[in-house]
Amino acid sequence: MDEIQGSTLSVELDRLYAEHRRYAQRLEELLQKPYLNEDEQLEEVRLKKLKLHAKDLIHAIERQMPVAV
Repeated sequence: MDEIQGSTLSVELDRLYAEHRRYAQRLEELLQKPYLNEDEQLEEVRLKKLKLHAKDLIHAIERQMPVAV
């Protein structure tokens, strides 16, 4: 893998980690509530899917990156 591609993957990986953290933080906020209204319930489902998708992309990129020795 060339250096530019590795750098691009690293930037994308950082972006996905930040995205995943944002989704997790918002989910935590929702789960602290004793009751979720209908919109919040839909947001919870949407956030769980987005979080899982980000995690899948993170794993896919990590498999493409070279192993540091």
